[in-house]
Amino acid sequence: MRVYFFSYLLLVGLSLSAQQSQPKMLIGRSTGKLPSMVYSLGEDRLGAAKLGYIDTNIVLRVVDSTKELYKVQLSKYHSAYIDKAYFKVDSSIQLKPFYLTSSYLAKGDTLYDVVNIRVDEHLPYKSWMEISPSKIMIDIYGVQANTNWITQLQSLKEVKNVYYNQVEDDVVRVTIELKHQQHWGYSIAYKGKSLSVHIKRQPSILELKNMVIAIDAGHGGTNSGAEGIKHHASEKENTLLYAKALEKSLKKLGVKKVIMTRNIDTSFDMKDRILFLQQQNPDFLISLHFNSSDNESVQGVSTFYKYIGFRPLSQHLLKRMLELKLNEFGNIGNFNFGLNSPTDFPNALVEIAFLSNIEDEKKIISPKFRLDVAKKISLGVQDWLKQLQ
Repeated sequence: MRVYFFSYLLLVGLSLSAQQSQPKMLIGRSTGKLPSMVYSLGEDRLGAAKLGYIDTNIVLRVVDSTKELYKVQLSKYHSAYIDKAYFKVDSSIQLKPFYLTSSYLAKGDTLYDVVNIRVDEHLPYKSWMEISPSKIMIDIYGVQANTNWITQLQSLKEVKNVYYNQVEDDVVRVTIELKHQQHWGYSIAYKGKSLSVHIKRQPSILELKNMVIAIDAGHGGTNSGAEGIKHHASEKENTLLYAKALEKSLKKLGVKKVIMTRNIDTSFDMKDRILFLQQQNPDFLISLHFNSSDNESVQGVSTFYKYIGFRPLSQHLLKRMLELKLNEFGNIGNFNFGLNSPTDFPNALVEIAFLSNIEDEKKIISPKFRLDVAKKISLGVQDWLKQLQ
């Protein structure tokens, strides 16, 4: 009898101790400039792998924390991490036992196809692209489906089908099928009680001269980037020279509008570049950088993308760049670079060559090589557009 009673007290004590050691759940909302969630605590020099950017004012439940990150519970079986700077406590939030979706409306306006999904609350989500066939996929967390209709209007020009599945008890997966093989970008934000997806349409004329092209000269100002091993060539100075050469090459080919993230040696925060480009709404973006390695023998050209739907542009750029007899460092996907992160427009990062390699640096500082690179990138863009026609 005493043994049983002692065991009971021990279990109660352990239970109380476990409850006391658990962190108090914080309820709040996302905030700040381009808040994003990440999958894990792992990271490389560009940070942890991102689920993607999310809207501000999204309800988040914090269940644990590290020095810099909060762990948020997205649904019963899913969690993620968010920088503490992107979370603000909101004591006015009264959590419901469950939230519901209701009606869907898919329609076209003068610029975009728009899919509006009615949701009780601003809940967390993630999105990704799929290809063959082209789709935009969205998981909405902490919600149950409660709709009898999805309205699709004849004004749609890019969206082929919209449907959903309740893939888990509290996760709704929305599928948006597209008509064209190439993803041209989309943005997601809450508007009132709807999660609104704005989908860019394929340009009606796929000719270079009709495109609005953004060029990003990497680094700048206080962010000098890498430095050459022998001639001490500056990355920030050369990215600007190459960006201007590319701008000139494109305009010679008839491009009327080229958007430059910088035209002088100035500091420009990465998130500010993203916000600037989202406002400018280019048809696509090319960011120019030069690579560096601790191993001086490493050399060559590489192109980078994050989303599989944007890979084709990076592939065509690499193919043309290899005509310059550069070594191939590769076509690299799921890259965590800031300007590869927006889903709003196709984008590619070109690491032209290695400043840490003597042979590559010699090419980089050559004015002729600079012009050759501009021509090859221009041709790569034309190749990409031609295969879409």
